[in-house]
Amino acid sequence: MFPGQPLAPPVEFPEDADFEAIALLTRQRASFDLHTFSWTGEPSSDTVALQAYGVAMGLYRTRRLRAEGIAPRLIAEHSMGIYPALAAAGALDEGDALELAVRLGRTMAAMGRQRTYALGCMVGLTLEPLLVIAENNGVYLANHNTSRHFLLAGERGAMEDACAEALARGAFSARLFPCDAPLHTPLMAEVAEELAAVAGDYRYREPSVPLVDHIDQDFLAAADLPVFMVRDLMEPVRWERTYRALRAAGVDRLYEVGAGDSLRKYNRWIESERGR
Repeated sequence: MFPGQPLAPPVEFPEDADFEAIALLTRQRASFDLHTFSWTGEPSSDTVALQAYGVAMGLYRTRRLRAEGIAPRLIAEHSMGIYPALAAAGALDEGDALELAVRLGRTMAAMGRQRTYALGCMVGLTLEPLLVIAENNGVYLANHNTSRHFLLAGERGAMEDACAEALARGAFSARLFPCDAPLHTPLMAEVAEELAAVAGDYRYREPSVPLVDHIDQDFLAAADLPVFMVRDLMEPVRWERTYRALRAAGVDRLYEVGAGDSLRKYNRWIESERGR
């Protein structure tokens, strides 16, 4: 399971040959130095830096698992986890996955120069009232992680109002995070053509391991990938549905391959509700 973008830079990095190889590749293909957490070429935003870091850690942890003799029989991805997932599935080389993620990130960052956007992490409410809150405030559902853990996205002022309304309606928490663009929402249509042009620059191979997408829970083929790379940014992440599909397919052992353990936390919550 490849998680999405980390929300904060790391406290420390691994110290081994695999990490140094990935760090070198990140400098070469993404113009980003993981050790100093700074750009070596044209600078970009903090959000794009976190995206580069997230992809790099997904690639690194894939290498470490395979060094331990653990190879996937199925791959799932969440949000920005699609990029290292493509490399793990053999659809792109590691360097191309890093480059693609950062090029798309830079394209999205242009939206943040026109308007100020934010993500809102909402915990405690169920989907129906969250959708009402989104409609009331002109924002959109971005992530459906569990039955009570969601992300909304939109312009910052509207997101501040949405967070206040969520708390007034009984949410346990409603935290706001700055972002370059309203990921996983229809607002991304503003840069859809530019995103499609970047995604179309790469030659995707057929995945050597079945790769499950987080929108429809379908297996992705090489021909699907240029279009999916744009859909990924314009439609909500459906992790609860994805996890349930994995379990229904007989998956009983999962490894989170990236920075942090967010997907394992979501899975525990979803598992606690199975059968209800």
